Amino acid sequence: MPAKSAPKKNLSALKRVGQAEKRSLRNKAMRTRIKTLSKKVEAAVTTKSRDEVQKALIETTKAISSAASKGVIHKNTASRKISRLTKIANTVLRAAAA
Repeated sequence: MPAKSAPKKNLSALKRVGQAEKRSLRNKAMRTRIKTLSKKVEAAVTTKSRDEVQKALIETTKAISSAASKGVIHKNTASRKISRLTKIANTVLRAAAA
């Protein structure tokens, strides 16, 4: 089995490596933020605070939409996540309205 080949030395390959690292870090940060904000919505639902739920849902929806528009996550994935979070949040929001 041959040893691992040496990294590329031409400038365009080096640039692509740098760009890929930069993008992967940005994407990872966005995905992590989405997960954290989703947990925040779920935590707000358990406390049954209408204002907290609404605020957290809006913030999360913006982050998910932004990630989808930048290509971090697929648009259908974004729609699914937003839909599920809204469904959870509506249990509290409808109960508070009634």
